[in-house]
Amino acid sequence: MIDIHVLAKQCLAAASVEEKLARSAEAAASIAARDFRIETRAEPEPIDQPGRPSRPRLVPARQLAQRGLGSAEGRAALVHAVAHIEFNAIDLAWDAVYRFRGMPREYYRDWAQVAADETRHFRMLSARLAEMDHAYGDFDAHNGLWEMAVKTSASCLERMALVPRVLEARGLDVTPGMIARLRAVGDERTVGILEIILREEVAHVAAGSRWFEWCCARAGVDAQETFARLVAEHARGVLKPPFNTAARRAAGFGEQEINRLMRQSAA
Repeated sequence: MIDIHVLAKQCLAAASVEEKLARSAEAAASIAARDFRIETRAEPEPIDQPGRPSRPRLVPARQLAQRGLGSAEGRAALVHAVAHIEFNAIDLAWDAVYRFRGMPREYYRDWAQVAADETRHFRMLSARLAEMDHAYGDFDAHNGLWEMAVKTSASCLERMALVPRVLEARGLDVTPGMIARLRAVGDERTVGILEIILREEVAHVAAGSRWFEWCCARAGVDAQETFARLVAEHARGVLKPPFNTAARRAAGFGEQEINRLMRQSAA
């Protein structure tokens, strides 16, 4: 029987792009096809930086160059930025598996499936970058996603709230605008990839919603009040209109919750 936490740790530790992708795909396939052991006694190691290649160079988000989509370089930079998000999302999914012990078996299956999807998304974007005569690492990137993973490493409830339901849900909001701008400049190849990613990311945010509510029920706290508090404390600046309300509804956000997010973003 496979040890799911060992597999997840191996995926996190992989430093090269190809090793990370290969280990992630193999681990997810093993978890989907076989029974696995869940460790409930041993504590996970303190969170650290995951294995990653030497490039891209990580800089504060405010230092990232702003490029328009009217140039080939600008479109490549956008594809690279999305690829970087997907690469980080692989580690985020495996850290959710590795770090939080004693969860239901379906929790681990959900996040292994998310890792498999993110791995496939990165491969699509990497192939698109190659078509544009670029590769992952050619542009600077920031470390905001993993920084939030560090902040939420002690609480599965907070991780589910602030990573899938805030940072990844932000992708549901902004991707339609990216698609529209790319379509306006005739980049249908990238549009097709982003449409696949947008459709599949709804399920990832929905997994976050499902397990956030489960964690709230276990803790005996109100999910909507808790989410609003965590957003106000840790992520108010992330909430900016427009909101993709249809995608958020499909991903487990209720009407009252969406209305509250809109109010919080305007405050």
